[in-house]
Amino acid sequence: MAPGIPSAMERPHFIGIGGAGMSGIAKILTRRGAKVAGSDSKESATADALRALGATVHIGHTAGHLADDATCVVVSSAIRADNPELVRAGDLAIPVVHRSDALASLMEGLRPIAVAGTHGKTTTTSMLAVALTELGLDPSYAIGGDLAGPGTNATHGEGAIFVAEADESDRSFHKYDPEVAIVLNVELDHHANYASMDEIYDSFETFVGKVVPDGTLVVSADQAGAVELTRRVRDLSALKVVTYGESASADVRVHKITQRGLTSEVTVVLNGKYLTFTVSVPGRHYALNAVAALAAGVALGIPAHNLASALGKYTGVKRRLQLKGEAAGVQVIDSYAHHPTEMTADLEAMRGAASDARLLVVFQPHLFSRTQELGTEMGQALALADASVVLDIYPAREDPIPGITSTLIIDAAQAAGADVTAVHDKATVPEVIAGMAKPGDLVLTMGAGDVTDLGPQILDHLSS
Repeated sequence: MAPGIPSAMERPHFIGIGGAGMSGIAKILTRRGAKVAGSDSKESATADALRALGATVHIGHTAGHLADDATCVVVSSAIRADNPELVRAGDLAIPVVHRSDALASLMEGLRPIAVAGTHGKTTTTSMLAVALTELGLDPSYAIGGDLAGPGTNATHGEGAIFVAEADESDRSFHKYDPEVAIVLNVELDHHANYASMDEIYDSFETFVGKVVPDGTLVVSADQAGAVELTRRVRDLSALKVVTYGESASADVRVHKITQRGLTSEVTVVLNGKYLTFTVSVPGRHYALNAVAALAAGVALGIPAHNLASALGKYTGVKRRLQLKGEAAGVQVIDSYAHHPTEMTADLEAMRGAASDARLLVVFQPHLFSRTQELGTEMGQALALADASVVLDIYPAREDPIPGITSTLIIDAAQAAGADVTAVHDKATVPEVIAGMAKPGDLVLTMGAGDVTDLGPQILDHLSS
């Protein structure tokens, strides 16, 4: 058995290896010396990156892609029971391991930081990964997006700290035993798996209950759901609770956030002392993510002033207000926001970064269930833009729900006074936006689906 590899992970096969969460685990295992293989639905830069590390990546899903000597098959909640590789795993009696169990096994013997919350997980995990790397601590990390600097979503480090994004969507974050848990916010989302806020709270309570004895919960003092969660878990024995935010009661209190174009300057009060540092992305919510990262690092015993300086080295994550380019005087920026709270935060951040610019949005709703529950709020968020184009719903893992279309969002946006246009053919969007945009405008492609592909195409049309 290769050092640092659980025996079940010596020859893993990943179904959907190109996914953000799956590819990260595959990369870490490959770097630890495992013989990694897997399949994905299409070619991608991620598939090429995995091959460059030594992994075998097949395109398409067929039973023959699964080797007889695989020690396990790794799946996410998105993999359906009739997937031919999963069926073959059953025929061969090869153990099937959920992605979260695979990730949990990689954390064993290390000092895990698990970052949870309805929004902001990827950014906060990334900030910690960058800062700890900058300080020479050589952490391992697994993130749901590629860091703008290193260009990867995961790495195996030789240090003692493992930073992981903890996904609440399918309750998989219950598998982790972190030394430090971060909860950024608690809101109702993932409607296919949670029927109520009570179910959400129960799930987050279970996650917090997994923090190791004498471990620390870092939690927002501002967001209502996080405050309620704190009230519910305060009495857990051997749990240290550190709150952060703009609330006067916060243990790590934000004194001031000053936006300076596409960056922010943050001043916090920690242990009675003022500490100021720069965050190289715009918006109050990103500044608060950085403060959460600061509090978590301090909980591990890292000096606050060192962390503050290192956090300034963070330059962003792909798809989190990522500048894709500029053409004809128009900047095109990409946003992963797909929940109304995220949409509002990113639109407000862009308003603050360029208050005189006209803001045009290309929004692609993500999931029928989310649109059914939150479509009205999505439309209301779009009222913050000067004009929006709304695409059809990106289904991802879901089947259509009768009567649920992007019209629900468009109607709500128009009722809120927004200028909204429906576009059903995604291929026509670059031409539509090029016809709308004028020099000085900002164009924001927004959503968790393949809307991200439109940024370069819009730039090409603007240049022609």
